Amino acid sequence: MDTHSWLASVLVFLVAVVIAVPLSRKLKLGSVLGYLAAGVVIGPFGLKWVHNPEAISGVSELGVALLLFVIGLELSPQRLWVMRRAVFGAGAAQVFGTALVIALIAIYGFHLQPIAAAVVGLGLAFSSTAFGLQILAERRELQSAHGRQAFAILLFQDLVAIPLIAAIPLLASHGELHATGQPLWLSALRVAGVIAVVVVGGRYALRPVFRAVAKAGSIEVSTAVALLVVMGTAWLMQLAGISMALGTFLAGVLLADSEYRHELESNIAPFEGLLLGLFFITVGMGVNLKLLTLHPWMVVGLVILLLACKAPALALIGRLNSRMRDVDAVKLVALLAGGGEFAFVVFKLATEHGLLTRTQNQVLVLVVTLGMVAVPLLVLAAAKLPAPKTPQREYDTIDSGAPRVVIAGFGRVGQIVGRLLRARGIPFVALENSIEQVDLSRRFAGTNIYFGDPARAEILRAAGAGKAEVFVLATDDPDANVRTARVVRRLFPNLKIVARARNRQHAFRLMDLTSDPDDVVRETFYSSLKMAALTLKALGMGKDAARASVELFREHDEKLLRDQHLVYDDDVALRQTTREAYEELQGLFEADSAPSKEAATPPDASSTASPPVR
Repeated sequence: MDTHSWLASVLVFLVAVVIAVPLSRKLKLGSVLGYLAAGVVIGPFGLKWVHNPEAISGVSELGVALLLFVIGLELSPQRLWVMRRAVFGAGAAQVFGTALVIALIAIYGFHLQPIAAAVVGLGLAFSSTAFGLQILAERRELQSAHGRQAFAILLFQDLVAIPLIAAIPLLASHGELHATGQPLWLSALRVAGVIAVVVVGGRYALRPVFRAVAKAGSIEVSTAVALLVVMGTAWLMQLAGISMALGTFLAGVLLADSEYRHELESNIAPFEGLLLGLFFITVGMGVNLKLLTLHPWMVVGLVILLLACKAPALALIGRLNSRMRDVDAVKLVALLAGGGEFAFVVFKLATEHGLLTRTQNQVLVLVVTLGMVAVPLLVLAAAKLPAPKTPQREYDTIDSGAPRVVIAGFGRVGQIVGRLLRARGIPFVALENSIEQVDLSRRFAGTNIYFGDPARAEILRAAGAGKAEVFVLATDDPDANVRTARVVRRLFPNLKIVARARNRQHAFRLMDLTSDPDDVVRETFYSSLKMAALTLKALGMGKDAARASVELFREHDEKLLRDQHLVYDDDVALRQTTREAYEELQGLFEADSAPSKEAATPPDASSTASPPVR
């Protein structure tokens, strides 16, 4: 009977996940809300398919432990040091500023004890890392100004969550000194001792163990060792009366700089996703929908209060960031104003240790869940805000002196050319029509970069194009590129043009305007040849042979480009020359490899041997 009940519960969980999670993702609400919704539906406050969520809570908490292990793997000290200002500056201001406001409201408005209010304040200050990063990735805004700022804040929140989770049992025991008879300093000493054992043992024991496992070459053993490390540290922490999440996080940090980090992450990922989903389902089963139906205005008011408490700190951080505009600050508020998944862990642990009552926990879980539901809606609303008009800026007054080179476009390509020229002491002037790119480049590349349109005659004359020897055309817009080349050829017929081409058709148009077809450089051609050479060597071809094959291809393709330039307006002729060129190239490779093939083939070898690598 028990076995039947257990299997039925497993089937219920799987069916709920298979239905709810894809539906939630399709609605762009994220997988976390899908798991929560599945838990609400099947739980005791929904369809009552599962009556005892506490029975699986112990297993589901391993999902949080695995999540923290993976977070620890990502937090190498070097990475934290590079991001220290954004993480420990903006992140600390948001978390502690918001927590202080919420804690004061909890003390004076809801009459909570100071320790409980502090836990509630910190728990509600968290935002959803899984939610936020997923939304940024879907909207392709991870590298935007508000995306980078949000990542730094979320990273600090993850860091703060670890000691908070570890401190809750200590805070609870501090409130029960009469029962335990153990002073706070002794508990803290015990925690420090266990952490020291984990750190020292991990540094000197874990890497040799993983090195030995790697030599065995068994995926199953490697996965088992990874799980053993996670669960072993969790068990050790639990024995000492500390949150097991702290132990797994420390284990991850200790292995963050090891050569086995990526292998560990891939081995842990399936278990982490499954158990973390199970944790969110159990949280969803604890969402008391009756509270929403009985006290709708109270719950909605608390959700609005949560958003209102977090919004000012986030908006202030956005405004203090010089790289963020007003609309970026609004997007940051919309993304991080809701609750986070660590709040569920914090409130559950606080309830188990008596800092919060069961009813308070249910209210807080409901508020955090509804706050997370509000985030996608807020993000969509913020995305519809009109972008601020970029103020018109006059073109720079150019004081160029006598440059030998003028560079049009100072992006990825132009910067590399400019760095090389500067290293050789060759004077140049760079023209860029993006204000942001000009301001950014001046911070790192000097003051000889000017805001101006290189296709305008007066800008070119002011930049000294009439006295320069070379004009480097490095803009990434093909139409603007060709337009600039025409102006330069008309005004300065003796100025040598070295031009960047995006593809063959673009190259043909530029070859019409340059004195030498070889002065047109296809932007991906040489990097592709380099990759082809590396591929041939990886397939077993010798270094010299690979280089010779690539060089043969390069010469043949450049000859083909010059030949096709004569007929590029004739589509039929282009296709014909392409077919002929392919057959010719194939013949060249076969002729080139024939002597080595004859020398390498034994007299009795089969005539159907595999052809040489081409």
